[in-house]
Amino acid sequence: DKLVVITGISGSGKSSLAFDTIYAEGRRKYVESLSSYARQFLEQMQKPAVGDITGLPPTIAIEQRSAGGNPRSTVATTTEIYDYFRLLFARVGQPHCWVCGEEITSQHSPQIVDAILERPQDTKVQICAPLVRGKKGEHRDILAGVQREGFVRVRVDGVVYDIKNVPLLNKNKKHDIAAVVDRLILKSAVRIRLADSVETALKLGDGVLLVLVQEPNGGPKTGKQKTRSEADSEWQEVIYSEKFACPQHPQSSLEELSPRLFSFNS
Repeated sequence: DKLVVITGISGSGKSSLAFDTIYAEGRRKYVESLSSYARQFLEQMQKPAVGDITGLPPTIAIEQRSAGGNPRSTVATTTEIYDYFRLLFARVGQPHCWVCGEEITSQHSPQIVDAILERPQDTKVQICAPLVRGKKGEHRDILAGVQREGFVRVRVDGVVYDIKNVPLLNKNKKHDIAAVVDRLILKSAVRIRLADSVETALKLGDGVLLVLVQEPNGGPKTGKQKTRSEADSEWQEVIYSEKFACPQHPQSSLEELSPRLFSFNS
């Protein structure tokens, strides 16, 4: 295969050679090879002003034309692939958090319960509802609300306290607060209780759920009594979200992907 380029200064006859001679003669010879019935449906071209051209196959020409395009036009709209790309992105696209780059997914309560129960038997879990994430303040109203709701434990800055023994928070520092809805050990018969606790935590946490996990024999054996912070640090944090948002950065929430989200008019 070869690529032949016709080049030259403006007005040197490049277009005349390409379109009016080579293309015209190639098309004319091809049309002459067809039946008279077929030729009546095709545009007849005049023989170019050349003596003879041999070895010329059937030709196709794509002519450059300047069109008065819309200032809002894009490559996709001009080539008419815009709608196909919108559908493609909506069906196979995977959004990511614009803050941390993590993949954004949403899970419903039954899916969350199934995911928790996939862990080994006898795994200890704490079902928590995040209430404050990285905000400054003493948050007395939040803690009072947790107590009014009947919860007896709260997790503050990674440490679990009895609700009546939470230390005074520094109002100039950012804090994380989560109500401990339930504590359980995973068994085959725990699904109903777990499902109820997950539903409660999702409702209280505005669609976000924090699960603290400690698998069997997961903590280090030191032979000495652990402090409260050491014991709490042995728990693995797993966050689930009903929303189409990053659990760590709720401000990055999105609608579920659909073609209309990929319209530059929206």
